[in-house]
Amino acid sequence: MVAALIERFSRHVHALWPGANLLAIAPFLGWFTWTVVISGERRFELFLITAACLILSLTSARTKKLFLGLYPIGLLALVYDSMRYWKSIGVTAERVHICDLRSIDMSILSVDLGNGARGSIHDWFLVHHATVLDVICAIPYGTFIYVDIAFAVFLYTRDYKAMQRFGWTFLLLNIAGFTTYHIYPAAPPWYFHAHGCVVDLTAHASEGPRLAHVDALMNWKYFAGFYGRSNDVFGAVPSLHVSYPLLVILYGWRYFRAPLRIASAIFFSVMCFAAVYLDHHWVFDVLLGIGYTLAVHNVVRIVWNRISPAPASNATIRSNAKNVVALSTAGSHGA
Repeated sequence: MVAALIERFSRHVHALWPGANLLAIAPFLGWFTWTVVISGERRFELFLITAACLILSLTSARTKKLFLGLYPIGLLALVYDSMRYWKSIGVTAERVHICDLRSIDMSILSVDLGNGARGSIHDWFLVHHATVLDVICAIPYGTFIYVDIAFAVFLYTRDYKAMQRFGWTFLLLNIAGFTTYHIYPAAPPWYFHAHGCVVDLTAHASEGPRLAHVDALMNWKYFAGFYGRSNDVFGAVPSLHVSYPLLVILYGWRYFRAPLRIASAIFFSVMCFAAVYLDHHWVFDVLLGIGYTLAVHNVVRIVWNRISPAPASNATIRSNAKNVVALSTAGSHGA
């Protein structure tokens, strides 16, 4: 009985993944083996990602298609988790930017702190904050990854090619950002407010005071756990937080009706404000994050159009058919 079930499942897998195509799931199984089996880690997300990979890739042709559409986002999870092994590359006390970056930011936007003193907008928010703003800003910060995954599934039901482009743009954009973290290591505002201009390479990542307040309100260390495990204390530039909702707008606008367009625009706007208000990013980071997003989006669009030309529209097909008929008719008259 068991042998028959194994044989049936084996035939199902070979039919679903002919040849060496099954190797597509190797990165996920390999990472699970390294982190859980060999290193003894027991983090919930490792089991969740591996289970999702196996279920989607091996259940049916439809779930396999969804797995391939989400593939770049899954790879990003592995890349992000692996960053702890190379987080120190390019990050030295001499190369970390703190107060020079703050000066750049104040040249973009500065405020009067009283008594003639000028400071950054972050300095002003340290004193002028409100619980309602803490909660509002915590919403995009706590949900952005789930929103992007849900949006990818949304595209799966609307335009699979668009889903693929979104996924690969998402991956490449993050890799560009992660690479910048090591080329231009930069401290976030919360680090400046905690340590000043002194570089401490042993400092731990923080959720910042406002998100810590939201954790206290919820009696749940959600943000402390989420951001406390970050591998890049000096990864403020660029802000990828603002990149994620902007990608949703860039890829989803044509498919959204008015309510979703309004919702996506509000989500993006609140994220931009939250990145600054929550003391996580400089204004400079936000602007650069937007620039990175637009640049990577356009590069992927250009490359994608070259390697995968768009199919002819129905109007073009009808026009070509009319031309063929006209040429055939003219040829018959000439004969």
